[in-house]
Amino acid sequence: MCSVYPVAAPGALIGASNFFELAVATAIALFGAESGAALATVVGVLVEVPVMLSICGVCDRTRSWFGEI
Repeated sequence: MCSVYPVAAPGALIGASNFFELAVATAIALFGAESGAALATVVGVLVEVPVMLSICGVCDRTRSWFGEI
């Protein structure tokens, strides 16, 4: 099974994002801004950015693995 690059690359990025922004808002709303849960979700967002940039690099390097449009 082969996906085309314009479908596979954005799919990988969306799958890796895990909706951290929603997690931060939920943790702050439920536990307060001073809670450990809010801190943990903020750290998760800070980790997300380098992970997403790494996935972009992988997607670019493996572009030839995917079918043509």
